[in-house]
Amino acid sequence: MIEISFGKLLLLAVIALIVLGPEKLPVAARTAGTLLRRLRSGWDSVRAEVERELQVEEIRKAAREAAAQAEAAQVRLNAAQAELNEAARKAESAVRADVSTLAGADAPAPSPPDAPIDAASPDELMKAKPAAPAPGSSDEVPHGQS
Repeated sequence: MIEISFGKLLLLAVIALIVLGPEKLPVAARTAGTLLRRLRSGWDSVRAEVERELQVEEIRKAAREAAAQAEAAQVRLNAAQAELNEAARKAESAVRADVSTLAGADAPAPSPPDAPIDAASPDELMKAKPAAPAPGSSDEVPHGQS
């Protein structure tokens, strides 16, 4: 703003006293003070409004950046999920092939790629496991007998 030193202010007061006279000087000073206060409050309100607008713009920018980061994270998450689904399908195929090999049957047709992964039923697992001989019904000859 305008810099007014004490000497310049004193010079202005003397000139105002000479021009206006002692009767009108107090009224003119009050009017000048009122105008300066209004000018300053108007300037302060404009400055505060500009600062608020800048803050709102910064918040909007931060929100846009956060939305972009969230979208990128969602894309990465979807890619990771697709990789996990593919690995699960491969593991399921390998397990089914191993189970079929152990059961002595042909491997079943692979499930469609979009089919959900199901766990084998207990009956299928029982068929796939070799049966353990019952105690006492062994075909082996006990030691010491021929």
